[in-house]
Amino acid sequence: MMIIKEKEMKNQKMYEADDKLISIIRDNYNILQSLGSFGINLGFGDKTVREVCESQRVDTYTFLAIVNFTINGYRDYDDVDRLSIPTLMQYLKASHEYYLGFQLPFIRRELVDALDANDNLARLILKLYDEYAHAISSHMKYEERVVFPYVDALFNGRVTDRCDVETFSKHHTATDQKLRELKNIIIKYLPGDGLHNNQLTATLYDIYNNQEWLSIHARVEDEMFIPVIKRFEQRSKQKDVSVKISNMISQNQGHVEMLGDREKDVIVCVVQGMSNKEIAEHLFISVNTVLTHRRNIAKKLQIHSAAGLTIYAIVNNLVDISSVKL
Repeated sequence: MMIIKEKEMKNQKMYEADDKLISIIRDNYNILQSLGSFGINLGFGDKTVREVCESQRVDTYTFLAIVNFTINGYRDYDDVDRLSIPTLMQYLKASHEYYLGFQLPFIRRELVDALDANDNLARLILKLYDEYAHAISSHMKYEERVVFPYVDALFNGRVTDRCDVETFSKHHTATDQKLRELKNIIIKYLPGDGLHNNQLTATLYDIYNNQEWLSIHARVEDEMFIPVIKRFEQRSKQKDVSVKISNMISQNQGHVEMLGDREKDVIVCVVQGMSNKEIAEHLFISVNTVLTHRRNIAKKLQIHSAAGLTIYAIVNNLVDISSVKL
């Protein structure tokens, strides 16, 4: 079975940037739904995928990755780092808007038209559908309320500990169990005749398409969105740590510049183990002047111990570590 599946996958057409978009739609009309999620309007003539994407400010690589995934059901991109976070976000947000604002209400209206409003079983079916719609709506609104703002902040360089994509990944579980249950009840137990039967059949067909679309949407999140954000998250946090280290170094360099030459000389003498009297004799200054320098050094650096000054002197190249008695 695995060999057959691999052969089938190899025979499937993978679309490229120079293919005409209208040709892809002719071959796979089901991607029409995806175009709106990318913000791509109809009326693009015979333009290629690349030309349409560039004119609509959509990342071509990410568009093709999702389209080929939608058509063939498996990943066909070789570099997760090339996937565009803004394009993925645009696609997912628009998909939510389409699903919550159109698809769920549309199927409910179909069910109402196809069922007998006075029948108790019909009311139970609508209740089951409403429970399913609520579960889907809650999940998508969680993403919009928590996950998408987090990703926006992350992409714009604002690292936060409020959320991480691992939490999202754990929260992102299958939510179509009630939909499968609804299909089975309609098929197995709901009697229908004439017009109502035709309406139920048409509604059932839409429910199947709905479930397939939702499955693809979830897999795009699991297999594209989450891996991309995880990689970006790791790089951003590493960058944040690097920036903090850089700032620390810059601050230390600023401290070095704040110190006067005589204060630096005093630090070197302290590191070499000299007493205040020995420092005064070595630098030809009074003991009181040495004490004044040491107070100023402590105030500027917020370091009061000889060990702390030794570490500071080594880090800032005032002394060589090989000359220090540890």
